[in-house]
Amino acid sequence: MSRIKLFLVDDHKMIREGLKLFLNDYEEIDIVGEAENGKECLDQLEETYPDIVITDLNMPVMDGLELTKALKLSHPEIKVMALTMMGESQHIKEMLAEGALGYLLKNCSEEELIMGIKNVYNGGTYYSPEVTNVIINNIRKVKPTTSKVASEMPLTEREKEVLHLILKENSNKEIAEILFISVRTVDAHKRNLLDKTGSKNVAGLVLYAIDRQLFDDV
Repeated sequence: MSRIKLFLVDDHKMIREGLKLFLNDYEEIDIVGEAENGKECLDQLEETYPDIVITDLNMPVMDGLELTKALKLSHPEIKVMALTMMGESQHIKEMLAEGALGYLLKNCSEEELIMGIKNVYNGGTYYSPEVTNVIINNIRKVKPTTSKVASEMPLTEREKEVLHLILKENSNKEIAEILFISVRTVDAHKRNLLDKTGSKNVAGLVLYAIDRQLFDDV
């Protein structure tokens, strides 16, 4: 397995040092850079090529949301994870809307952070349980209109299988192995699911399935 290249962005040096201290214990992880704000991160990306940027939200000069927006335009291949104390619904929705694939709170365990990094690296997503609860509680306040429900396209059985495995936090590769199909086919099903459900990202698929109670074990 190739090493996971991480870039850490946080305006508190002690946070960055603490993260490096325990992340360096994992042979599969390589910290290739760090910055104290989004602008400093973008400047360094001209010479460094991480797989994942782990960023705080509240920072001077350029905050985590602005950094995520900029990365989506200039480096769309780089995955973004938020690691922050900000667990409010608005911040979560904004980060997910801009394409963040992970959102963890700073009170998470080291094991949870490692699991989140691996999930995102392997093509999945990861959200702290508290974050998932905020998303679910927020979406339940919004009732779909009759016209929207009527215009929804039904999911095929294969698409439901793929969606179910997505909700179980399986990566594209794992889904392909479970269903005996190619990763490219999984990608195609995922694109169809996004189109049919009107979701912008995997988080939207999760909320779609939960809101419609598609599966008993989720």
